[in-house]
Amino acid sequence: MKILYGIQGTGNGHISRARMMAHCFAATGVEVDYLFSGRAKKDFFAMEVFGDYQLRKGLSFNVSEGQVNYLKTARDNKLLRFCYDVLRLDVSTYDVIISDFEPVSAWAGKLKNKPVLGIGHQYAFGDKTPMAGDNIFTRNIMHYFAPADFPVGLHWAAYNDYTLPPIINTDLCREASNGKVVVYLPFENQQRVTRLLNQFPHTQFIQYSPHVIEGEDYNVSLKKTSYEGFQYDLSRAAAVICNAGFELVSECLYLGLPILVKPVNGQMEQASNARALQSLGYADVMDVVSFTAIATWLKAIKREGALKPLPIPNVAKALVGWVVQGSWHDKQRLVQQLWQPLQQAQRQTPRYSFSQPLHNY
Repeated sequence: MKILYGIQGTGNGHISRARMMAHCFAATGVEVDYLFSGRAKKDFFAMEVFGDYQLRKGLSFNVSEGQVNYLKTARDNKLLRFCYDVLRLDVSTYDVIISDFEPVSAWAGKLKNKPVLGIGHQYAFGDKTPMAGDNIFTRNIMHYFAPADFPVGLHWAAYNDYTLPPIINTDLCREASNGKVVVYLPFENQQRVTRLLNQFPHTQFIQYSPHVIEGEDYNVSLKKTSYEGFQYDLSRAAAVICNAGFELVSECLYLGLPILVKPVNGQMEQASNARALQSLGYADVMDVVSFTAIATWLKAIKREGALKPLPIPNVAKALVGWVVQGSWHDKQRLVQQLWQPLQQAQRQTPRYSFSQPLHNY
């Protein structure tokens, strides 16, 4: 079997999932070629596991100051270049294409009659999934952006019969806490975030972003985004403030870390994630990064104490076995196997018990 694996490179979460899948594929001996789009080559890091990967421009959203900029998105996405890349991509030697919401590989497979497996968080958005901020435009994006013949969604609950738990690094372990709060809000104005964190002198923060100058700013350690460094600090953190993306939040749940999320404005996926997190009792939500929201949350997590880690299984290993087996119409056994350890945990008392949510999504 020979596989082309397309990964949306706009967010680090897609790459983190693919990294776990790549390690598992390497153990099988199956030949896998990797294709990334949505990010400049200079902005990728820790890519060794993907070997000699391919790169295309693809399609992505422009996000600045914490919200989607639709004018810049329309300007930056070159549709003629995208169509050219799709038509020129040679998929003739591949038995199957996997797409983690990567549009070039998905559309090339669709147009050239190759089976496409859609594996990613975006494929979990079905009729029963909590939704917020959706409209006909966002629904069409979810449906047509990276179409798949065999969709496999990833989410924090079994909202649909084709949804699996998150793909995370299950080797990640909670170490002794250093009492620091990890902050990862890459779509916000980083100087503004730092100034806000400086207003909590009794709390130590580690602020990660590709757009900071590394160093110390009073109670805030500034660090550029890196895979190993971030994993090290995450495993020793006391809590996390981040956007309402999927992968980092999933790792926090696995480690039992308190989470405060801020959805990217105008981004339906993140607004929907925030709604799901609140309904499951997994995290608190703020609609803007503010002193009041952070202060309220810091007091609440001190009152609540330790959280029980969510027992997420090794989804990547099970998924790779399912892909190689080739029975892609049959997901029932895989779904039951992977949700069993989580269903008991989800029947227990919610992890958070704030008397009033900060915001509603």
